[in-house]
Amino acid sequence: MSGPSKYQPSSAVGKWFHERLPIVAFAKDHALDFPTPKNLNYWWTFGGILAVMLVVQILTGIVLVMHYTPQTDLAFNSVEHIMRDVNYGWLLRYMHMNGASMFFVAVYIHMFRGMYFGSYKAPREVLWMIGVIIYLIMMATAFMGYVLPWGQMSFWGAKVITNLFSAIPFVGDFVTTWLWGGYSVDNPTLNRFFSLHYLLPFVLAAIVFLHIWALHVVGNNNPTGINVKGPQDTLPFHPYYTMKDGFAIVVFLIVYGLFVFYGPNYMGDAVNYVPANPLVTPAHIKPEWYYLPFYAILRAVPDKLLGVIAMFSSILILLALPWLDTSRVRSGTYRPIFKGFFWVFVVVCIGLGFIGSKPPEGSYVLWGRILAFYYFFHFIVILPLLGLLETPKPLPASISDDVLAKQK
Repeated sequence: MSGPSKYQPSSAVGKWFHERLPIVAFAKDHALDFPTPKNLNYWWTFGGILAVMLVVQILTGIVLVMHYTPQTDLAFNSVEHIMRDVNYGWLLRYMHMNGASMFFVAVYIHMFRGMYFGSYKAPREVLWMIGVIIYLIMMATAFMGYVLPWGQMSFWGAKVITNLFSAIPFVGDFVTTWLWGGYSVDNPTLNRFFSLHYLLPFVLAAIVFLHIWALHVVGNNNPTGINVKGPQDTLPFHPYYTMKDGFAIVVFLIVYGLFVFYGPNYMGDAVNYVPANPLVTPAHIKPEWYYLPFYAILRAVPDKLLGVIAMFSSILILLALPWLDTSRVRSGTYRPIFKGFFWVFVVVCIGLGFIGSKPPEGSYVLWGRILAFYYFFHFIVILPLLGLLETPKPLPASISDDVLAKQK
């Protein structure tokens, strides 16, 4: 925490305004002078990158909504109208479409960084849990947005995913009918998804503010995982980390721009450029790439209800991570055995994504089940046992000692 504000306005007007709304002092204390561990590396810049991408998504979405028509007979053509007739409509749509993918690239890196360096451990449990809630809202928002173009994959993706709720005992059919707004995926469904897709980003922005607030209460974690011992372990956020984050954001935006201008459909599906047809089922229905690991877990279980439970559990188990990891050492840097299992887990997640992109046949089914089993085994068995059996490396006395040791 940054402590009491030291901001003193230099002008009479500034003092008058400060006494009535101390927003300048708030910004200075929490955005510029906030004490930040001096050893943060570039893995910590993805929080700022995510904030920028959220703004990009909201702004491009607001403009796209001005030209989109949420009606099943007109939705596909309205998207084509944006692409062909609206000034720079193609740019706005490609920015929004690829922005969703880049948003998930950044959030997955952000999450894996938190898992490696133990950013979910006390006293940051609530901070981590808010982050998981943000992730869930992101997934819901992106899914509803993917339905809006009303192409073949949009329609059938909506049909398959919403049908999963019918597996819930007793209330499944009611929930599915409520989601559809009728007895099939049709115009009421599209209107519901459009309304929620427009609303949820603003809810997301509010929860992101809560996430940042929680971060400023407990302070940043750092690569050593040890607590700040005093002012000698910190630097003011500005100019040190504003410049560092700014550089990382520019690099990330360059990569983002490469996709927008040179490969806008690389992460999409060509089938979605065909208008939705309820009478023609695509040969292989699959969601966007950022859902594929969970889609693979869903298909790994033969029973529909158990598959749905496994899929949702694979996300919700992240909420319990602060208590599943029993190690007293936060950072994976000082946990040699954990470090190996962490990278195995990353490979398993990538493997699940690959399996999810393939048809559920042959060896893909077997490997999907093996990887899905290991995914849960990592959280339920490996992490608790490592905390009891692993002998960590000695921790540095302070963040400053760690920084000085690396400079020698």
